[in-house]
Amino acid sequence: MAATDNDESVKPAAVRRHRVLFRAIEKRRNPKLRRSDITVTDEAAVKRATKAAALGNAMEWYDFGIYSYLAVTIGKVFFPSGSDTAQLLSSFATFAVAFLVRPLGGMVFGPLGDKIGRKQILSITMIMMAVGTFAIGLIPPHASIGLWAPALLIFFRMVQGFSTGGEYGGASTFIAEYAPDKRRGFFGSFLEFGTLAGYVGASGLVVLLTSLLTEEQMLDWGWRVPFLVAAPLGFIGLYLRLRLDETPAFQKLEGGQVRASEAADAVETSATGDLRKIFTRYWRPLLLCVALVAAYNVTDYMLLSYMPTYLSEELGYGTNHGLLILLVVMVLQMCLMNLVGRLSDRFGRKPLLMTGMLGFLFLSVPSFLLIRQGSVVLIALGLLLLGLSLVTMLGTMSSALPAIFPTQVRYGSLSVAYNLSTSLFGGTTPLVITALISAFGTNLMPAYYAMAAAVVGVIAVLCMKETANQPLAGSPPCVETEAEAARLVEAQSPTPRF
Repeated sequence: MAATDNDESVKPAAVRRHRVLFRAIEKRRNPKLRRSDITVTDEAAVKRATKAAALGNAMEWYDFGIYSYLAVTIGKVFFPSGSDTAQLLSSFATFAVAFLVRPLGGMVFGPLGDKIGRKQILSITMIMMAVGTFAIGLIPPHASIGLWAPALLIFFRMVQGFSTGGEYGGASTFIAEYAPDKRRGFFGSFLEFGTLAGYVGASGLVVLLTSLLTEEQMLDWGWRVPFLVAAPLGFIGLYLRLRLDETPAFQKLEGGQVRASEAADAVETSATGDLRKIFTRYWRPLLLCVALVAAYNVTDYMLLSYMPTYLSEELGYGTNHGLLILLVVMVLQMCLMNLVGRLSDRFGRKPLLMTGMLGFLFLSVPSFLLIRQGSVVLIALGLLLLGLSLVTMLGTMSSALPAIFPTQVRYGSLSVAYNLSTSLFGGTTPLVITALISAFGTNLMPAYYAMAAAVVGVIAVLCMKETANQPLAGSPPCVETEAEAARLVEAQSPTPRF
């Protein structure tokens, strides 16, 4: 039996010699479905789960969006000495610090989510994120407490990063395990709808404050307002998450009702959150997930986090004008997000992801050439080309990534892979691009960086399996109606012909 755990270790000659034995083993590993195995979803519960997960994701990216959009102001408040470039680099370095601890958060919260449940861990991460963001808004400036100011900023950024380590993997897992197989792309797209909602809320609030307040007022107290808003948002998100039940897939896993092929290995089920097993047994899907997330996050952070700074610092464009244009692009992406999710259910995850990767590969340089012209229309057109490429990935990735891993290690594996990749390639994007522009003296470096990421993404998409309309690995089918469940059972035992 041990040899059959990995199909690649079974020799074809052995199968030919012992057909009956291997047929029996295959039946034991993949027994016929019973009606009790199939999950029939409650649409109201699916919508509640989607809403709670998406709101948490919106808060996460609101927090990170606020910091990136206020990077110049934060640099002046906490790092007053040095040139403007040095302040900006210091601010983005602090931005990147949160991403350095994200893998640690993923390694702690992810396996715990596989052991004690998705719901409890997502509630903890929500509390930590709200506390970390709110605390940043209370830190005195460098002028008042000296080096303690940047030290406290870095500490609370690390609290944010640690909590975020368990957020995306858990939220995407939560939606994926609640949603019916044929609509997982649609419901999963709401998670990234929350991402954009967070960015839109952050950019809209920054535009409003910078329009109403003078630069001195922004430096004095105005920058604190967006951070302090995180507290009530956190309480709302926590309330929604505490009202939810655990996911059906985890309940079946916890109750020992999973399919025999997944429950047969006692060692596996007793070590669902074991990091060593994640890195040794699931290293192939782990590498695939790291590559996909690297390509997706470099382009995501380049466009949604770094672009306002690029327009103001590199091109001398007004901060508010750049944010307003990006705001319009993000609202358009939000309008298209669920359509992309539906398309991924209909045509598959791979075609949508490949479209986005190729878009960044071939359109990055033309887009930045348009943006460099300085005209509002041309900047909007350049950002729109990048935004349309990104939305095909945003609307698909949250349903594609959870399907890479089996249920018993999904939260842990996805959290580790996602945060490791985000830490190395996502959060460092603003810092790396700023340094590259300074080193090479060309403001086309963001385009070249996005193209390099897209090449990695194209290779990763070619290597992944199509998972649209299929049950999650390690879980029985999940359908919308009793009739659909009955058809699945009947399909295994067709009516005999005489």
